[in-house]
Amino acid sequence: MRLDQFSGIVAFVKVAEAKSFTRAAAELGVAPASLSEAVKGLEERLGVRLLNRTTRSVGLTEAGAQYLDHVRPAAEDIRAAGAALREARDRPAGTLRLSLPWIAAPLLIEPLIRPFMDAYPEVRLSLIFDDSFVDIAAEGFDAGLRIGELLDKDMIGARLGGPLQMVVVGSPDYLARNGTPKRPADLAAHRCIAFALTRAISPWEFIVEGREVAFTPDACLVANTLLLCITAAEQGLGLAFAVEGLAAPLLASGALVKVLEPFCPAYEPLHLYYPSRRLVPPKLRAFIDFVRANAHKLRI
Repeated sequence: MRLDQFSGIVAFVKVAEAKSFTRAAAELGVAPASLSEAVKGLEERLGVRLLNRTTRSVGLTEAGAQYLDHVRPAAEDIRAAGAALREARDRPAGTLRLSLPWIAAPLLIEPLIRPFMDAYPEVRLSLIFDDSFVDIAAEGFDAGLRIGELLDKDMIGARLGGPLQMVVVGSPDYLARNGTPKRPADLAAHRCIAFALTRAISPWEFIVEGREVAFTPDACLVANTLLLCITAAEQGLGLAFAVEGLAAPLLASGALVKVLEPFCPAYEPLHLYYPSRRLVPPKLRAFIDFVRANAHKLRI
C-alpha cells in the first residue's frame, strides 16, 4: 500500500458519510478540490469506482459500499486515536524517560522526585543513570542531562540552575595530621581521592594567576562516583575534588573543610538536552518548568 493511500481512505470515508464533497471538506478543513483529488487517486490505485458523482449528489457504488464496510472501522480507530492525542497533548502524562549523570541523583532528582510526582501524578518517571554521553534519540529517551552545553548541533539545551562550583575538601582530622595545602602544587605531597569515569583519572582543574592548570593526582583511592570520593574524604583518607553542592551537608556540619578556594573553578551548569524545539511533549515541558521553578531549593 502506498503511503498516500491512507489520506485517500480517510477522505473517501468522510465523503461517503457526508454524502457530499463540500460538507466533508468543511468538516476536515480542506478544499473540496483537494478532497476530490484524494478520492480520485484512491479509485485509480484500487482500479474501481467507489463513488457515483453528479452535480447534485454523491452516492456509493456497489464496490464502494463493500469497501466502506471494510475500511470504516479502521478510519474510526484513526479518528479516535487522533482525538485522544489532541485531548492529551496539553496534559502532562505518560512515561518520561531521562538519561542522567550520577551527579544528578543527589543534586536534582532526590530533592524533586516526590514533589514532581505529586504535582504530575499522570507522569511516570524512568530514570537511567549513566555518566557517558548518550544518543537519546537512538536509545529512546525523551531527554538527557549533562554538565555544560557542548551538545550535538541538532539538540536543544535547557539550562537548569547555575554554575557548578568545584571544591577541594578534606576532614579536619586529615588536615591536622597532614597540613593544609596553600597552592595546587602542594597537592603532590598529599593523599588524594580521585574520580575516574573510565580507567583514566579525571584531572583536577584550577585557575592559577589567570591560567588553567590541570593536576592529575597519584591517587590512593579511585572511584567512579563523586559521592564515594566525598565520603572517603570525610573518613580522613585524603583530599577530594568535587562539586560543592554534593559536599554541602558535610561542609555545613564541619565534617569537611574547603581548601584552595581561590583556585577552584566553576563549571558550566547542568543542561537538559532534547531533539526538537517544536512539539515538546507536555511531560518534558512540565519537568523543565518544575526544575526551574524549584531551582532555589536545589544545590545547583
